Amino acid sequence: MNHNDIGASARRDNWYREQDCSLDDFLAVLQARPEDGNLRFATEIRQHIPVYDCRELDHDLNDPPRRLDLQTEWAQVLNHGAGVLVLANAFADTTPIDEATQVFEAIIRDEREAGTAVGDHFAKPGANSRIWNAQEKLCLRAPAVFARYYANAALVAAAEAWLGPYFQVTSQVNVVRPGGAAQQAHRDYHLGFQSAAQAERYPAHVHTMSPFLTLQGAVVHSDMPVESGPTKLLPFSQRYAAGYLAWRREDFRAHFESHYVQLALKKGDALFFNPALFHAAGSNQTASIQRMANLLQISSAYGRAMESLNRAGMCEAVYPVLQQALDSRQMTAVEVDAVIASCAEGYPFPTNLDLDPPVGGLAPESQQERFRRALRESWTPEQFIDSLRRQEARREA
Repeated sequence: MNHNDIGASARRDNWYREQDCSLDDFLAVLQARPEDGNLRFATEIRQHIPVYDCRELDHDLNDPPRRLDLQTEWAQVLNHGAGVLVLANAFADTTPIDEATQVFEAIIRDEREAGTAVGDHFAKPGANSRIWNAQEKLCLRAPAVFARYYANAALVAAAEAWLGPYFQVTSQVNVVRPGGAAQQAHRDYHLGFQSAAQAERYPAHVHTMSPFLTLQGAVVHSDMPVESGPTKLLPFSQRYAAGYLAWRREDFRAHFESHYVQLALKKGDALFFNPALFHAAGSNQTASIQRMANLLQISSAYGRAMESLNRAGMCEAVYPVLQQALDSRQMTAVEVDAVIASCAEGYPFPTNLDLDPPVGGLAPESQQERFRRALRESWTPEQFIDSLRRQEARREA
């Protein structure tokens, strides 16, 4: 059965519904198949997860035909196979890791001393040390370190295997302290960062498309024995097409908690996974290990529009028109929503998460949400314009 067809019992007229998700369907896709272990380049398979020793891949990465064969295998693993793979010794020389770690630790100290409040997608603010936009901060603070760190053929090959060329790399450093709590099982960006109600508004084919727009990864900056809480993973769970709704359900989360796997990792390894894979950071049960990873979120070149529009300016221009139309009942709420959808930015990302954190939810307030709130709360045009400009300044700073 094609994995994209799984979840049919949850689909009604090309729309998935959380209430129709079937744990039995989910369990069916979690069964390993014979072809899942038929991998040419993997060094070993640990708990269904293929491990590739990058010290043995130099020739493969530098010979175009062999590189293409390797990337084909990685794409098959991420799409139809376990959904996750490990690049052991992605940094055989860990000097760039140590250099970047020093920079990241300095950034964490500086931001803590500056009193910067750091929100997190799943953990309570302050529970971990988090650097938003670590990619830009590392580059601007230590460009030579940045260059040595990202001059890594294996990382590029993995990104291109899933996304093709012209991808965009963003990263967020996370340090989980001893005693740090585990996350709940979830899926990732894009649809994984929507509420269940929002995700139900996207047709089924968008649920299938979403994972192909992003590759999730992590570069390991400290040795991670299992007791330190490396990522909990549920191999093959990306095969369940309705999973962007199902991961919030208690029956699915209970199955995850009783069946996930964790792999011990060491400094210099890298982990890549399909963003639709059910996963969660583990709890750090050690007394001394500061678990550090550079979380890579690599985006497809096709995730951006062709034209750049001054949507803030458009919102400023049309706001008093819509406010007057609502007050005089010249337009219905449905008609006003249609206008807002045509001019305001509906997606809250990308943003500067230092200044525009996901407080009170999975994402910051979008321009459309702010527009609707302003109308609902009867802001004056001046209030709306001021709020919109401050929002834009936070996003772009």
